[in-house]
Amino acid sequence: MGFTDKIKNAADDAAGKAKEALGDAKGDERLKAEGQGDQTEADLKKAGENAKDAFKK
Repeated sequence: MGFTDKIKNAADDAAGKAKEALGDAKGDERLKAEGQGDQTEADLKKAGENAKDAFKK
């Protein structure tokens, strides 16, 4: 996985966590769920990049 991809995935995950926390604090279930979805998406991208790296070796 490229360094840029790692940074972007970490940023997406952090943004998702922040969005989830804000939604939780405000009692906004939609915002909370959206943050959780963003985190899941970042995790899936990371897993895909790790799989690519495994096949390169």
